[in-house]
Amino acid sequence: MTAYAVLLRGVNVGGHGKIPMAELREVVAGLGCSDVATYVQSGNVVGRSDDRPAELAGKVSQAIRDRWGLDVGTVVRTHEQLQQVVRDNPFGEPDHGSRLHVAFLLGEPARDALEAFDQSGFAPDRFALADREIYLSLPDGIGRSKLAAALTERRAGTTMTVRNWNTVRKLLEMTAS
Repeated sequence: MTAYAVLLRGVNVGGHGKIPMAELREVVAGLGCSDVATYVQSGNVVGRSDDRPAELAGKVSQAIRDRWGLDVGTVVRTHEQLQQVVRDNPFGEPDHGSRLHVAFLLGEPARDALEAFDQSGFAPDRFALADREIYLSLPDGIGRSKLAAALTERRAGTTMTVRNWNTVRKLLEMTAS
């Protein structure tokens, strides 16, 4: 079985998409996953499955739709993919993990649009595009970042969900065991 992190978009943030984590663990375990655990309340699930990432994402999305009536973007990464995310971080290890974020993309990004995006007016905030992730260095935090607000799914060309570096590191640790 492969260790996965399942990242749900927009769950339990801003008063939208309320899903109790204990129930979510039960639902994911009911899909044939083992060693299911959640991290914080914002839709981070880890576990093991024989499914391929896209299959698991589809099953989890459908189960959430069936149980709670919510259409939730679901991004899945393996432990090895999370290791690569940490290795590929172009900004180095941050002093505060809440100042570095990773936008996990569901599909292929709109590379031309992102590479053409002029980020010079957003300093000191910056971003860097990787394979299916966008790294965001936000020294003043994500809450006040105009750059983070400008990097929309429409601009990226695909569904995305953002996690801070502390969460990325914790999910890597949780998928290792």
